[in-house]
Amino acid sequence: MALSFTGRVVLVTGAGGGLGKAYALAFAERGAAVIVNDLGGDIKGGGKSSAAADKVVEEIKAKGGKAVANYDSVEDGEKLIQTALEAFGRIDVVVNNAGILRDRSFARTSDADWDIIHRVHLRGSFLVTRAAWNHMKNQKFGRIIMTTSAAGIYGNFGQANYSAAKLGMLGLANTLAIEGKKYNVNCNTIAPTAGSRLTETVMPPDLLENLKAEYVAPLVLWLCHEDCRENGSLFEVGAGWVGKLRWERAKGAILRQNTRPMTPEDVRDQWDKICDFTNADKIATIGESVQSLVNVLSQVQSGAEVGAHPASSVSSASEVNNNPAVGHKLAQSQFTYSHMQCILYALGVGMSTKDPDSLRFLYENHPEFSCLPTFGVIVSQDALMRGGLMSVPGLNIDLTQVLHGEQYLELFKPLPTSGTLTIDATVADVLDKGSGAVILLDVNAYNGDELICFNQYSVFVVGAGGFGGKRSSDKARPPVAPPKRAPDAVMVDSTTRDQAALYRLSGDWNPLHIDPSFAAMGGFKQPILHGLCSFGFAARHVLKQYADNDPARFKAIKVRFLKPVLPGQSLQTEMWKEGNRIHLQCKVKETNAVVLSGAYVDLHPASDEAPESIPNSEGLQSELVFAEIGRRIKDMGSELVKKVNAVFGWEITKDGQNAAQWTIDLKSGSGSVHKGPFSGKTDVTITVSDEDFMEVVQGKLNPQKAFFSGKLKIRGNIMLSQKLEVILKDHAKL
Repeated sequence: MALSFTGRVVLVTGAGGGLGKAYALAFAERGAAVIVNDLGGDIKGGGKSSAAADKVVEEIKAKGGKAVANYDSVEDGEKLIQTALEAFGRIDVVVNNAGILRDRSFARTSDADWDIIHRVHLRGSFLVTRAAWNHMKNQKFGRIIMTTSAAGIYGNFGQANYSAAKLGMLGLANTLAIEGKKYNVNCNTIAPTAGSRLTETVMPPDLLENLKAEYVAPLVLWLCHEDCRENGSLFEVGAGWVGKLRWERAKGAILRQNTRPMTPEDVRDQWDKICDFTNADKIATIGESVQSLVNVLSQVQSGAEVGAHPASSVSSASEVNNNPAVGHKLAQSQFTYSHMQCILYALGVGMSTKDPDSLRFLYENHPEFSCLPTFGVIVSQDALMRGGLMSVPGLNIDLTQVLHGEQYLELFKPLPTSGTLTIDATVADVLDKGSGAVILLDVNAYNGDELICFNQYSVFVVGAGGFGGKRSSDKARPPVAPPKRAPDAVMVDSTTRDQAALYRLSGDWNPLHIDPSFAAMGGFKQPILHGLCSFGFAARHVLKQYADNDPARFKAIKVRFLKPVLPGQSLQTEMWKEGNRIHLQCKVKETNAVVLSGAYVDLHPASDEAPESIPNSEGLQSELVFAEIGRRIKDMGSELVKKVNAVFGWEITKDGQNAAQWTIDLKSGSGSVHKGPFSGKTDVTITVSDEDFMEVVQGKLNPQKAFFSGKLKIRGNIMLSQKLEVILKDHAKL
């Protein structure tokens, strides 16, 4: 079936002769309305005339076609497009063909020679295309041709200015292809070799006769047709031959190690490998280029030797052979952290000092300072971040095709707030899902010989399925659908614009979450939030709603990741309580999109045991002090109640163990001192050792210094503790 351009409006620049004229005639012959643009200048860009464009328009009209002339410079791009809109009401195709020459050897090239070539070729193409761009986007159709040259691709003596401008047009076209793709605006580049006024000065007549412009036009017409889906490609064309070009890159060599820097001598010694194109990589996108560097970094971190080739091709094809992969153990590692990482993680998943209940996870001197249970994923994520899967036999994975599908975390002991844990990771199973492969990675974290937590990562590798493996595994921790009723509880938290920037400091350095250009390569308008950050938000919602923020009650969590969250959006966690299992679903409140599904948190039951009995307090020096305070309060209680109006709880320790509890009640009646657990509510509670308590009472230890050094811990209304100094100083002198 013949290609038709009926109803399409085509602009061809430099269409007064040569290639441009051939394009204009060919489009018009197939039904297009054509804007014939030509300034009418000479080969060096001088002069101006309407004759060339008028002649082509007349020829088109004589054959029954539609055409109008335009005599503006391509530097007036808006005027060219306005001509199309005024004459035909739209613009569908732009062929950037206009060009001139100012050939000089590099040493003789003047500023004027350089500037005019770039103004006509590169800047002119930019201005004309920009003027048409939004019209094409709005109508969801557009085809753009950029004209480069063999001189731009390969270089040519005496054409430094021309070569630079022509290769610049290729870079411009490649980016337009990316930005226009979702609007059906395609951009391709041709490098034609044809007889024209630009080539007649460098080619013999007999060769020019066989390089007619008519042998180039068919490629241009196909690339501009609505049926053609080619986008972002480069073609050489001439003499009836068409060939597509692509980039090829040598495997190269890794020239550095963790243990020593890269040197010029390393480059010299590995030069043959650097330049070896055996089994070269075919690079098509900047994402593939960046991914190859990610692969190299993984190998450097795992101890690859100088000179080694990167482990895998950067092509998008991942391959899986499950037989050698299943059961493979990754290299054992260690994870060392302090309370600072625990606090940073808590902030990263939305903890805030605005909520007093959050202080136990944010303040290292809090008497109940704890590590959020979901910090367990940070402990284990190194197994993935170090590129461990790249070393598994049978797995040839393109990391750009890897998605985090599901996550399971189980704690066997509350996580310590600091320490060094040993991490063991094993490929539990590999599943064939047809469109991709699922890798189950089991990661155990040990504190010495004691198992602290277990993670199972479910990783989906796009395009790696079809290897004949099983579709399910009894080793997988499956998601569970929530009950079919309205949720029992709902909590909403707003993420901040910098949430991803903060969360990444816990160790997930993927630039997808911070770099706008990298996110754009993944098809996102802006960097997205880490899935495990949303995971942390949802888990702490459950912990607050159903476990009174007690990390000791947390047992396990399972989630399936569905959609990304943008920093600044609000996360809404819907919860259903079924015994000690809390089913949950997490949504973006603004869009109602579900981001976590099939999720649940298992809790340990609340303890019904009586509180631990207080050890025998005989022999504590503080006994005498509290007895004396009690006697003084009997004498002056009413006056002190008016002056202080607070209830103070004391927890006295000895050898690290609770030894006694005291309550000084200066809020009710005439005041009292009570030994043992207090049945009411204290305004402030102080924990201090018997020895340090006596140092404070005797004035040998400043209370503020004791607090900041951790010897004296306070919870509750910390400002009320200032009144204690008066009580102790005035009423406890023995």
